[in-house]
Amino acid sequence: MAELWEIIQKSKRICFFGGAGVSTESGIPDFRSSKGIYSQDYGGLPPEEILSHSFFIKKPELFYRFYREKMIFTQAKPNGAHYALAYLEEKGVLNAVVTQNIDGLHQAAGSKNVIELHGSVYRNFCMGCGEYYSLEYVMSSEGVPRCEKCGGLVRPDVVLYEESLDSEVIERAVNSIQSADTLIIGGTSLAVYPAAGLIRYFRGDDLVVINKSPTFADSYATLVINGSIAKSLSEAVNNKTSGDGPS
Repeated sequence: MAELWEIIQKSKRICFFGGAGVSTESGIPDFRSSKGIYSQDYGGLPPEEILSHSFFIKKPELFYRFYREKMIFTQAKPNGAHYALAYLEEKGVLNAVVTQNIDGLHQAAGSKNVIELHGSVYRNFCMGCGEYYSLEYVMSSEGVPRCEKCGGLVRPDVVLYEESLDSEVIERAVNSIQSADTLIIGGTSLAVYPAAGLIRYFRGDDLVVINKSPTFADSYATLVINGSIAKSLSEAVNNKTSGDGPS
């Protein structure tokens, strides 16, 4: 933690790149672990198929049944990692959070510049007229939510399988990673592409990887911490190891 804090202290523009592991400590399951969403049986259908664009169009009722049961965690609260990153942004040393998560916990903790590669469950829109709807509207609707203006199908503003990432979002993420002098990768196995490929744009001084399992970036990282992302970031920012960090 002392070494991590030393890197943070000398940095002027930190970018954080995070995945599902950032939210698991808030009680939100990941996707690919033995207890993750993809390991669960749902009527014999693979979750990857249910969460695809073609399945959503063909069977929206079953999609929404799965989506409401397995993908929405409104009771989840930010953990130490979320709050540590919000603190670093407030102090002007973190320029962006680039996240693969769709749960909105970074914003709930106070982060402002959050680049959501895969969208957010809190944004929903009509596929007919483009009208936006809240998560509350989707959750309170029976069956398939429909637009109150045109009757069109309302869908979550999240990237489904068979869909491409938004080009403007990718550009923002690349710019944030390219301009950073320190890139902290946390809570991700770097197995999901094209999102994981964005870290190749980093040209700064220090690369930090915090993850419970090894990643392909470990071999060229300045610092690798195989452990809890919430514990690592919160302890480093509070500097409990040396006692001279921010209060």
